[in-house]
Amino acid sequence: MLLTSIDPFIQEFERQFNRLARQSFDNGSPMPMDGLRRDGDVVLRFDLPGIDPDSIEVTVDRGVLSVSARREEEIGEQERLFVRERPMGTFTRRVYLSEHLDSDRIDAAYANGVLTVRIPVLERAKPRKVEIQRGDAKAIRA
Repeated sequence: MLLTSIDPFIQEFERQFNRLARQSFDNGSPMPMDGLRRDGDVVLRFDLPGIDPDSIEVTVDRGVLSVSARREEEIGEQERLFVRERPMGTFTRRVYLSEHLDSDRIDAAYANGVLTVRIPVLERAKPRKVEIQRGDAKAIRA
């Protein structure tokens, strides 16, 4: 018999993350993301090198976290572009949040080209110890 640990939050997050990752890699996403779960929160890290922090916008609407960023570069009159491999323009990434996350307490920070978004896990979704009562054996009424 094979036993596995089931964490519905992790399963749903992995399912959504894998779906989005497949879509992003197919489209050559300019905003790669890592996601990890800690004891009390979920951390998402987005690579955004060369992005002006003032152009980054993080919003939450009906369980969807959206991250938008803009990279623009002006070319002077005396300059001629002969190769462009760095994507320019506005980029958006959406992540569907589990109902086990507290979307009212999300915080975000940007440093060294990485946007870190921390989403707390709701208290009711955190693992907890169930107390075992001891005493006389009593019949359980249905």
